[in-house]
Amino acid sequence: MTCTVSPADAGSAAGRQPSSSGQAVSMTGSAVPGSRWSRYIFGAQPRWVRPSAAGLLVATAVLYLWNLAATGYGNPFYAAAIQAGTKDWTAFLFGPLDAGNAITVDKPPAALWIPALAGRIFGFSPLSMLVPEALMGVAAVGFLYLAVKRVSGPAAGLLAGGALALTPVAALMFKFNNPDAMLTLCRVLAAYFTTRAIERAGWTWLVAAGAVIGLAFLTKMLQGFLIVPALGLAYLWAAPTSTGRRLAHLLGALGGIVVVAGGYIALFQLTPASERPYMAGSSTNSFLELTFGYNGLARITGSGEGMPDGGAGDAGGPGGRLGGGNAGFGGAAGLLRMFGTSFGGEVSWLLPAALVLLVACLWFTRREVRTSPGRAALILWGGWLLVTAGVFSFMSGIVHPYYSVALAPAVAALVGIGSVELWRGRDYWPARTVLAAAILGTSIWSAVLLGRDASWLPWLRVTIIALGVLAAAAILLRLDALGTSGWFRRAGAAAVVVVSLLAGGLGTGAWTLATAASAHSGSIPTSGPAGSSAAGFGSRAAGLGGNRAGGRDAAAMDSAPGAGGLDPSRGFDGATGPGGATDGSGGPGEGTADAAVTALLAGTTTKWSAIVSGASQAANLELATNTDVISLGGWNGGDPYPTLAGFQAMVAKGEIGYFIEGGGMGGGGMGGRSGNSEVAAWVQDNFQAQSVGNSTVYQLTR
Repeated sequence: MTCTVSPADAGSAAGRQPSSSGQAVSMTGSAVPGSRWSRYIFGAQPRWVRPSAAGLLVATAVLYLWNLAATGYGNPFYAAAIQAGTKDWTAFLFGPLDAGNAITVDKPPAALWIPALAGRIFGFSPLSMLVPEALMGVAAVGFLYLAVKRVSGPAAGLLAGGALALTPVAALMFKFNNPDAMLTLCRVLAAYFTTRAIERAGWTWLVAAGAVIGLAFLTKMLQGFLIVPALGLAYLWAAPTSTGRRLAHLLGALGGIVVVAGGYIALFQLTPASERPYMAGSSTNSFLELTFGYNGLARITGSGEGMPDGGAGDAGGPGGRLGGGNAGFGGAAGLLRMFGTSFGGEVSWLLPAALVLLVACLWFTRREVRTSPGRAALILWGGWLLVTAGVFSFMSGIVHPYYSVALAPAVAALVGIGSVELWRGRDYWPARTVLAAAILGTSIWSAVLLGRDASWLPWLRVTIIALGVLAAAAILLRLDALGTSGWFRRAGAAAVVVVSLLAGGLGTGAWTLATAASAHSGSIPTSGPAGSSAAGFGSRAAGLGGNRAGGRDAAAMDSAPGAGGLDPSRGFDGATGPGGATDGSGGPGEGTADAAVTALLAGTTTKWSAIVSGASQAANLELATNTDVISLGGWNGGDPYPTLAGFQAMVAKGEIGYFIEGGGMGGGGMGGRSGNSEVAAWVQDNFQAQSVGNSTVYQLTR
C-alpha cells in the first residue's frame, strides 16, 4: 500500500498486492462484467480505465505534436549531427557534427539515433527529427502511468501521467531536439522496469532496468546515473526475497549497465582514431576524459579540470567569461535554486506539493511491512526527486533550466500517488489536512510563478487562488460527504475532485499550453509564452539560445565545451559571420547563413566544403548547404582538432574547400586555441583571402 492513514483506508486499492495480471485493484475493486469481447477491450477493471488511459496518450500526442513544424531545426548543433547520421553509418554510430566524421558533438550519440533513423526512412527534415522527440514524450507519459498504476491504481496513474504531460519543461523538451527527451524516456522506463522487478523480486526486470540506464548514460553520460541510488535502494528495501538474492539481483542490474554503456565505451576507445571522429570536449580524444571531465566532475564543481582549455570552470565552460557559480544561467547555487526565476517556471509548479505529499505518505506508511509496493514507490520516486534536485541545486558548473525536465517524472508520480492515497484516507483528519494544505499551497505557488510575468493573464492568478481556497475548504469540511443519497455524495465528491484538479493544475497547464504554442530555437530554450519576461536569463538574452518564436541560434551555450566567451565581433545575436543571417531569413532554429557563402559552399565537391572556427557556425552552414563542414577546435575553438599537421595533410589531399574566418565562440575570429591559431596563421600565410558576402574566406584547393 502507499498511504494507510486510517482503518477505513486500510483496504484501499493501493494497499493490496498487484493481481496476477499485474493490475492494481481499482477504487471500485470489482472486475468488469460482460462478454468476452468486453473483457478483451476493457480488461479485468472498470470500463473507464482503458479509454481514459488512451485519452491521456492521445491528448499528450496532440499537445506535443501541435505546432511542431514551427520549431524548425530547433538546436542546429544537434540538428546537424542528426543530419550527418542520415548520410553516413559511421557518423550514425559515433555522432559527429559532420558526415565526414571530423569531430563529435560533446555528448554520446544515443539521442541522435532514433531521429537519424527516421531521417533515413522519411528523408531528413525538421519534422522527421522532431516527431520522434514528441513520441518519446508520449511514451514517457504512458510508462509513468503504468508504473504508478501498478502501486496506486489507475486514478493515480492518470493524475501522474497528466501532471508530467502538463509540466512546462516537459512540453518544451519533447518538442525540441536536445538529448533530454531521450534521457527522460530512458529514466522513466528504468523506473517502470524496477517497479515490475520489486513486485516479485524479478531479476530479469532489474537487468532490463540496468540496460536502459546504460542507454541513458549513452544519451547524456553521468546525468543518466542520478536515479540509480533511488532505484537500487527501492529494490534493496522492498523486493520480496532474501538480502543475498536482492544484492545478487542488483549486481545483475549493474551488469546490464556495464554491457550497454561499457560496450559502447570499449567500441569507441578500441576503434582506431583514424577511423572515427575526434571526441569533442576532451584534450586526448578520449570518451572517458569527456565522461569524468567536462561532462562529469566539472559540471558539479565548476572546476576546469579535464576541460580542453583548462578553463576557469565558470558557467561558460573552458575559457568562458560569464562568471563563476553559473548564476547567469541557472541562478545562484543553493537550496532554493529550483524555485528561482530560472528554474521555477520550468518545473516547480507542483514541486512543493510533491515534497509535502512525500513526507506525509512516508510518515503514514511508517508501520507497513518491508515489502510494501507503495512504500517502495515512495522510496523510488522520492529518492529520484531528492538526489536529482540536490545535484542541480548545488552544482557549480554548467547547468541550464531545461535540465529540470529530469525532475518532472518524479514530481508527477509523487503528486499522483500522494494525492489519490490521501483522498482515499480523507476520513482521517490528518490526511485531509495535508491534502488540503498541498492543494492550497500549490494554488498560491502557481499564482506566485504566474506573477513573475505580471502582464500575462493577470486574472488567472486570482482565479487559481480562489479555486485553491474553495478546494481546501471543501476537503477540510468534508463537503463530499454531505447528504444521505449515494448519488448526491458521489456528485459532491466529483465536484470536489474537479475543483481540486483545477486549483492545482490550472497554472502549470496554462503555462504548458503557452509553451506548446510558441516556437523555440537555440540551445537554451525556456518555457512559457512568446516574449515572456518570467523565464530569467533565457528570455533576457535570446541570442544566447534561450529564445522563442523565431529567434536565431547564435550560441549553443550548453551544447559543447567552451560555452562562454562570446566573440565581441558578433555580438549576442549571431547576425554577422558565415553562419548567421543578416536579413532575418529562415525559420526559427534553422541553419540560416550568409547567402553568398551558402552559394559558394553548395557548389563544392570536396569531402568537406569548408572549415570554420566554432561548431555553431559549422552546423548552420551544414544545414543551409547540405554539405559537410569541419568545426575547427570543436564548439568554441578549444579542442586540439585538427592539429596543424593533420590539417595540412587534409589540404594536401584536396579534402577541404575553404577556410572561413570568424565564427568561433570563445576563440575569436581565427581559432581559440594556440594550435588552432597556428592553423589560421598557416592559412593566412599560404592562401589568398577573398571577401564573400560578409565573410573572409580562403580557397584551399588549387
